Amino acid sequence: MMDAPLTLTRVLERAETLFGEREVVTAYPDRTHRYTYGEAYERICRLAHALDDHGVASGARVASLARNNHRHVELYFAPACAGRSLHVGNVRLPADELAATLNESADRVVFADPDFVETLEAVADDLETVEQYVVLSESVPETSLSPVTDYESFIEGYDTEYDWPELDEESECGRCYTSGTTGDPKGVAYTHRGLFLHTLMNGHVDAYGVGADDSVLPVVPMYHVNAWGFPYAAAFGGARLVLPDARTDPGSLASLLDGEGVTITAGVPTVWRALADHLDSGDADVSGVTFVVGGASMPASLVRTFEEAHGATVRQGWGMTETSPLGTLMPSDARDGVDGEERYERLATVGRPVPGVSARVRDEDGERVPRDGETVGRFEVRGPWVADGYVDDADEADATDDGWLSTGDLATWDDAGYVDVVDREDDLVKSGGEWISTVALEDELMAHEAVREAAVVAVPDETWGERPLAVIVPDGDAPSADALDAHLESAFPSWWAPDEYVVREEIPLTTTGKFDKRALREAHADERSESANSANGDQREP
Repeated sequence: MMDAPLTLTRVLERAETLFGEREVVTAYPDRTHRYTYGEAYERICRLAHALDDHGVASGARVASLARNNHRHVELYFAPACAGRSLHVGNVRLPADELAATLNESADRVVFADPDFVETLEAVADDLETVEQYVVLSESVPETSLSPVTDYESFIEGYDTEYDWPELDEESECGRCYTSGTTGDPKGVAYTHRGLFLHTLMNGHVDAYGVGADDSVLPVVPMYHVNAWGFPYAAAFGGARLVLPDARTDPGSLASLLDGEGVTITAGVPTVWRALADHLDSGDADVSGVTFVVGGASMPASLVRTFEEAHGATVRQGWGMTETSPLGTLMPSDARDGVDGEERYERLATVGRPVPGVSARVRDEDGERVPRDGETVGRFEVRGPWVADGYVDDADEADATDDGWLSTGDLATWDDAGYVDVVDREDDLVKSGGEWISTVALEDELMAHEAVREAAVVAVPDETWGERPLAVIVPDGDAPSADALDAHLESAFPSWWAPDEYVVREEIPLTTTGKFDKRALREAHADERSESANSANGDQREP
């Protein structure tokens, strides 16, 4: 058999050779930019030449601080295919953490959208390896960054063909950092082989099934684990790629989904909650669109809204920075043979392991739990795109003694292979020696018609050790604690009900759009916040 290295170059060449006329669309705030994969390929070649000419050595890294737009797509391919690596920087990290990741990655050139120039200015004096700043525009705004140029000048005049090198498939092509919600961000290096196989899997019917008939809109940021692989999957499958840049408000997304004929879109539940409210206005049609959900659990009530009220399909998934990211996804046949509440209970899980990923759920003694859909254990995975360590760190990536990744999630799974992540191990509430799932409580609270969002955290309690506290964002008038208790009683034992309901206008989010439970725990650790809608404070005996 031929020994053909599995590299992103093959993804790029397939897009240019077979799908050169397919569109890449970017909805900038002031204009819509359209060009083809063929035109993108020519600019990718020019960027590769520019990196050569600026002395960026083979194996070196460059960084991006950018939204989902056409220039960022070019950065996804040119450095990697020319033998370098792209560090996709998280623009929402605190300044000190952002600087630390840029330094650890030893980035030589930083490419930044104009909106993030000030972000770079704030950390520039702390950056140790950066030799060139490039603003992703046609001109350079007033800035203290130096040396600095604009992207169009950076690539201007270079050849539109490039002799791509034959690369080692095990060489690094990209790097992302964890969000830092449980400590300092940790870097994960991606290899050509890992991302090629991840891309190949994304075309499988039990994954995203991306193909040439699709129009793909990744709302998930391109700095969040490579936008879950969608830019690579679209290029490889020949799908139209629709990018929202900064236009991620519900109205703009609804317009893009309808106007651009989107068939597959992806984002976190907070985005889809806001979109569901907007769709009630009836000014956009999303019937037939597949909504891929990740980052956190989407409650069954919201799944029902999209499917029954709007004719869409919802496919939840699970992944991590360490899994490139896709590990599980709701398969295409998930709805077969199930109806009513059983249907939505299944659709609210994170699906089955995707092709190429093995999974297991083990108890505290290391034994596999029964696949009964009820017994909870530690969720572990392994596969060809799962990390076995962090960059510049001798420690393995939370690996078990036999080479599986310990995800930090607790889950059940059933005999059909459906995995239900019940909570993060660090987020469970241990009350009187018994465990309470914050995710389960959140999902049920958000099923209440008067609750838009809900986050549940553990707070210290002298009697029971910990008790749950719920932070809710009401949809209109805030419901009473008694009404919320009554709603929860149909699904859980009475002692699961939170001791306090705190009403807020919004819940803080992490850099990747999840509820920031660390911030909530810190805010409520010392004392119970007063709230007009709090419960009476009586402890609920397990």
